[in-house]
Amino acid sequence: MDPARREPAGRQELAEQGVSSVIEALLPARVVAEEAFRDPDDVLLYPAEEAVIARAVAKRRSEFATVRHCARKALSRLGAPVEPILPGARGAPQWPAGVVGSMTHCAGYRAAAVAWVNDVATLGVDAEPNEPLPDGVLDIVALDEERHELAQLARDHPAVCWDRLLFSVKESVYKAWFPCTGRWLDFTEAVVTIDPAAGTFAARLLVPGPVLAGSRLTGFIGRWTVCDRLLATAVAVPADGRE
Repeated sequence: MDPARREPAGRQELAEQGVSSVIEALLPARVVAEEAFRDPDDVLLYPAEEAVIARAVAKRRSEFATVRHCARKALSRLGAPVEPILPGARGAPQWPAGVVGSMTHCAGYRAAAVAWVNDVATLGVDAEPNEPLPDGVLDIVALDEERHELAQLARDHPAVCWDRLLFSVKESVYKAWFPCTGRWLDFTEAVVTIDPAAGTFAARLLVPGPVLAGSRLTGFIGRWTVCDRLLATAVAVPADGRE
C-alpha cells in the first residue's frame, strides 16, 4: 500500500495491491496484525476475560471480544502463546511474556498487532472514523503549532479529517509510550508533525522519554493511511531503540 495517498483508498483497491490488513501495511514485516470489519457471532472468551465484562453493555462486549479474537489470531501467526488478554494498568492489554502488542477499535473496525520484544521494543496502533472530531475535543488535543499545520493540511487535502488524524496519532504514540514508562502522557506533552506526501508523522516528546537500549527516546515516528472512511496510524520502535 502506498501510504502517501492524499485521497482515501478503498478496501477493494488495497486488496488489488496485495494488502490484506490496513494496520499491518503500516508496520514493519516483523509485526503481525489482524483486523475485523464486523463482530463475529462465535467469539469465545476465557473465563477471566468474561469476568472483566460481566456487566458490560452489548456494544462494549462486542468490541472487547472481537479485538481479542483479532489479537489471538495475530498471536497464533506470530507463534506466541494464545492465552487470556486482560486489561492491566490504565486498561493496557497484558500480553504473553516476550510479546509486545497494541489493540484498537472504533465503529465498524477492530484490530490488534503483536511482535516479539526481541524485534520490537514497543508499538501502538489506532483507528478512527474519517470524520471531524466532536466540538471542543481539538482544544484538548492540539497545541497551537499543530493547529496551524492542521489548517494548512485541511486547505490542501480536504478529503482527510486532519483533526481526527492528529487525535489518532497521539493515541498511537500514547500506546507505544505507556508500556515503556507506566506513566500517563498528556496530549500536550508531544508535538506532532504530519507529512501528507510520505504518509508519515513524527511526535517530538516535550517531556523526558523512556530509555531504550541505553538511549533516551526523544520522540516517535510512525505511518498513517486513510481507507474508505477509516483513518489508521501506527508506531513501531525497533528493539535497538532507533527509528
